[in-house]
Amino acid sequence: MRNAEISIQLELLPELESQLSTEALRLNLPLSEYILRVLSIRKVLSNPPKTGAELVAYWQSKGVINSRPDISVYLERALPPTPIIV
Repeated sequence: MRNAEISIQLELLPELESQLSTEALRLNLPLSEYILRVLSIRKVLSNPPKTGAELVAYWQSKGVINSRPDISVYLERALPPTPIIV
């Protein structure tokens, strides 16, 4: 099966359009891109990862892990400081 793009026109109820627009705006995405993302995760929503390992495997399969080289959070800054016992 070939990957082919198709164009679909949706008529949304005003309340649903408002909700989707609000969520898209919060993520700084165009409404059309946000709707594509929502549709693309439908399989995950019906069978979500049940363990941390499954979640990491899912993130890896989607290219999320190491996808943001502009974020430079070091482990030392991410963890709470080690208490000093006197």
